[in-house]
Parts: sequence; C-alpha cells; structure tokens
Amino acid sequence: MFKRLYDWTFSLAQSPHAPWALGLIAFAESSFFPLPPDVILVPMTIAKPQNAWRYALICTIGSVLGGMLGYAIGALLYDSIGIWLIQIYGYASKMDALRAFYDKWGALFILIKGLTPIPFKLVTIVSGLLHYNFALFVALALVTRGARFFVLAVLMRQFGEPIRRLLEEYFGWFIGILLAAIVGGVWVAAKFA
Repeated sequence: MFKRLYDWTFSLAQSPHAPWALGLIAFAESSFFPLPPDVILVPMTIAKPQNAWRYALICTIGSVLGGMLGYAIGALLYDSIGIWLIQIYGYASKMDALRAFYDKWGALFILIKGLTPIPFKLVTIVSGLLHYNFALFVALALVTRGARFFVLAVLMRQFGEPIRRLLEEYFGWFIGILLAAIVGGVWVAAKFA
C-alpha cells in the first residue's frame, strides 16, 4: 500500500501540474485542509532540486493566501463556521484567556506556530476571530511560512538524494510520523493554547 502511495506521490511531483497542486494544497492547508504541503513539497524538491526555491515560493504564497481565507473565516463567519471550528479544537471555554494571550503574545504565537506541525489553519482562524491586525498578520505569515518552506527546500536541495533513499525504504514510517505530528499538533493546540 505504501509503495503505491510513494510511487503516486513521486509521479505527481514530476507532473507538469505539480506546481499547481502544491499551491492548492498550501492554500487549503492554511484554511481548512488537514494535510500540510510538505507531503508534496518534499518529493517535488527531491525530483527537481533546481526548482527548490520556486517550489518554496509557491508554498509560501499559497499558504499566506490560504491564511487570509482562514482569517476571513474567523473574522466574518464566526457565528456559523468559526464557532463550530473553535468548539472542535477545544477553544470555546478558553476564549477570554485566548484574547488576553493574543493581545500580549499574538505576533510570537503566529511566528512560532507557523513553523510547527500544529495546523496553521488554527492560527489563521483564531487571528481572524480575535481581529488581530490584518496587515501584521499577513506580514508575520509571510515570514513564518516562508521560513518553514525555504528551510525545507534548502534541506531537500542539499540532502535530497539521501532523503529519497530513506523515503523509498521507510515511506510508511514517514507517513506515520507525519500523521502523528498532525494529530499531536492538534492535541497540543487544544490542550495548551
């Protein structure tokens, strides 16, 4: 099963449509989709290391644009979608504390969580919900998401071939660790944010 998934991922990464898929996944992950763009960014940069910077830029732009949608969900749709999402992630009883925290530490919160496996959509929706300064939110999202994707692109460009060999051998483990990081990130966000 994992071999087929691995082969499909790498064939998609080499497709002429891969940059569009990458941008779409980065956009969706920042607003509503559970899988991070790293799932396709890694194989794409391994397959075509000469395009690493381009792929990181696509991820960054897609992620920030998706973050703007997430912000809008929090700011404009709080009474419908926003409150539902806040309850799913366990923030409903913590809103006053979260507002106070965001007033004091909002910029640092956005910067740190944008680098972690905690789904970025939580940051974007909460930022909109709390009406965090939109221009500052966009600037911070550019910095944190850009840092994440460009560092990943540098690593893949530099160490791509050894990583490719590891992925070929341990792709199932990679997927398991990625899923554990996503679930763990949601749990940490709900528990400690």
